[in-house]
Order: sequence, then C-alpha cells, then structure tokens
Amino acid sequence: MAEYSFPTETIDLPSGGKFYPEGSPLRSGKVDVKYMTAKEEDILTSTNLMQKGIVLDKLMESLLVTKGVKPEDLLLGDLNAVMVAARILAYGKEYPIELVCTSCGKRCDHVIDLASLPMITPESESLNGEHTVQLPTGLNVTFKLLTRGDERAVKEEVESLKKFDASIEGDTTVRLRFMITAVNGNRDKKVIRELSEAMIIRDLRALREEYKKLSPDVNFDLTVPCPNCKSTIKARMPFGANFFWPDLGA
Repeated sequence: MAEYSFPTETIDLPSGGKFYPEGSPLRSGKVDVKYMTAKEEDILTSTNLMQKGIVLDKLMESLLVTKGVKPEDLLLGDLNAVMVAARILAYGKEYPIELVCTSCGKRCDHVIDLASLPMITPESESLNGEHTVQLPTGLNVTFKLLTRGDERAVKEEVESLKKFDASIEGDTTVRLRFMITAVNGNRDKKVIRELSEAMIIRDLRALREEYKKLSPDVNFDLTVPCPNCKSTIKARMPFGANFFWPDLGA
C-alpha cells in the first residue's frame, strides 16, 4: 500500500505461477492490481480505443502494478482471473446477465456472484514453462501455453498472410508454431514449422487435449434453473457490455 498512491489488492492466479519461466515475476502465482480510478473510466469510455479493439488491453495495462508484468505476459486464463477481480473491485461481485432457456425458449434474468466462480488449476508442473507430451505417432513434442501477447501475435500473422492468400481462414498452423518449442528435443524453427504444417489429425487432437488439460482458467460454465419451466440452463457466462460498463451507458 505504501508503495502506491492508490489502494491495491493481491490476486491469486489460477496457474499458481507454475507455467511461467524461471525468473518471471509471475512465478509467484500472484499479481497486484489497483482499484479503478477516474483514469480507468477515461480508458473505458475512449471511443478511439474501442474502435481499435484494445480498450480492455489498455485497462489491464493500467490496473496491473506488479513490477515487470504486462498484460501480454499473462496466460489467457490468468488474465481472465485478473479481469474478474478488477470488475469485483470496481463494481462489486454481482453481475446481472440475461439467459435464454433452451427448453422453453424464454429469456430469464440471473445474477452471477463473480466471487464464487471456481478456478481451474491444473496440478501438473512445468519445466521452465514448457511441457512435453508423446503423441500417438510417437513424436515427443514440447510446447508452451500461449500468453495474451502470443495470441495477439498469432492473429496479426494470420491477418498478414491473408493479404497474400485470401483463401487462408484458419490459424491452426500459425498457432502450432507459437505453441511448439521442440520436436524430439530439436528446437530448430524449420523443424517446428514443418511439423506445424504436416501434423496428422490424431496427433493434433492429442496435442490439443493435452493443452486444454494443462490450461489454467476461470470456470465460466453456468448451471442455472429456469424460472419459467424449471428445467436447467447450461451456458457459458456471457461478457456483455455491462461487465465493465454497468452504469456508463456503453
């Protein structure tokens, strides 16, 4: 508190810090986040940032106060946890949403207690932020979990490739190049690129399953009783405009 001129809170990350390289301040499994101020409201209401699609990145950049940590350094699941914590600190834990019942088709209002959302915390450890898995064909592939910065780089590269080949739509091969760090212990980028383009489907599925199993996150899956027909609504928590703009009319 004394280090900053504004109140802060320490947030536990779903990863526990286990999936970051040695020496990273994120290895502690915690980050310090400041409470939102008028400065952050300016960010949230910036038409320019909204049009560029970077308003939430700028918001997280402003709120993270742990020395040496930027939003792009965080794994996506950890960044989700920081966003939820920032929302709770700013506006409280109640988040009103609207759901549609798949049984009766009617809409219903529901209030989520954000503080009660469970964390998905894999038990597996990593070696300097990397994991090795043997795929069905026998290949030993070493990979890392992607950060917010990696995801942005994947998107930018795919968009760049589309300028030369309009038929490109997916991002699988580019994503694999960012994920995979070694093939049978070989870290040569040419080898990684060749595998990314030639990986057979059963290996790809196995790698995706291992990636998903290891990925920390906030569990946004909801199970809500329908007040109209009493059936159960299963849905993913929607991130509506009122998540960070509950009373700003955004």
